[in-house]
Amino acid sequence: MTTAMQSVPSFADVQAAAQRLEGVAFRTPLVRSAALDAQVGGSVLFKAETLQRTGSFKFRGAYNAISGIPEAERSRGIVACSSGNHAQGIAAAAALYGVPATIVMPSDAPRLKRQRTESYGARVVDYDRATGDRDAIAAAIVSDTGGVFVAPYDNAGVISGQGTTGLELVRQADEMGLLPDIVLVPCGGGGLTAGLALAVKSLLPDTEVITVEPEGFDDHARSFRSGNREHNQAKAGSICDALMAHQPGELTFELNRSRVTRGLAVSDAEAMAAVAYAWRELKLVVEPGGAVGLAAILAGKADTAGRTVAVVLSGGNADPEVYARAVGAAGPD
Repeated sequence: MTTAMQSVPSFADVQAAAQRLEGVAFRTPLVRSAALDAQVGGSVLFKAETLQRTGSFKFRGAYNAISGIPEAERSRGIVACSSGNHAQGIAAAAALYGVPATIVMPSDAPRLKRQRTESYGARVVDYDRATGDRDAIAAAIVSDTGGVFVAPYDNAGVISGQGTTGLELVRQADEMGLLPDIVLVPCGGGGLTAGLALAVKSLLPDTEVITVEPEGFDDHARSFRSGNREHNQAKAGSICDALMAHQPGELTFELNRSRVTRGLAVSDAEAMAAVAYAWRELKLVVEPGGAVGLAAILAGKADTAGRTVAVVLSGGNADPEVYARAVGAAGPD
């Protein structure tokens, strides 16, 4: 399969990505909640990537990766696999470059994510998440079209682009006079974690980076403990559809194992409670997978007392009924 930018990236690559994304990606806000600070006895900073172009951090990595592909190759089209957020990022970035995009997407992906992906002009190819092999399907498409495959996380251009989230976070926190002791980051394949950890640990070596995953899909937490890339038994079954990667990526784990302190896991119920909290208290629409860092705080799984904790709210793309269920379950204020 023809791929793009597979070497291990450096902090200099993150800085270069920030220059490419200047004026293209949004500088998303870093927000606080006085009520939550009082509740947890610390200072919590939320990096609202829900307000990023396409509704998630994924646009950063997609655009940066596509920008690094030579024009002659790029013109043949971009191929990707995604449950929805990388799909939208690739579709939007490809549209900006005027090249076709084909996305291999699970048939149970949120309807909104599929619709938004198609709205950018991408072609969507369905597969069954439980029984299908998305990589084999994508490889066949690449073979037929000559397109370039851009992996959702195991790609240096993608990782470097995602790292701009951490670069911005540190700069904004510094402007607020609240440099974080801990950064909680939602983790699927590990691309956001890898890029963010690369940036944060380069600028703030003593800051802890901690992954948060859904229960049953905590392959990173287990991998950090064992020192090897562990895999999940299940391929589906969490409301956090964006965080169900089979195992950590090769590139991402290479970067993360020396930079991430540990991993946490939250239940679907805890993630949905965080969705409701973000809607009610932060006035932000956050999908379950994007809310797992907040979920870890609300569930008392993160050490917040007397500390400054930054949390990445990584995406806000879920079907309306998911939000209705989350907010309805939380009850009236």
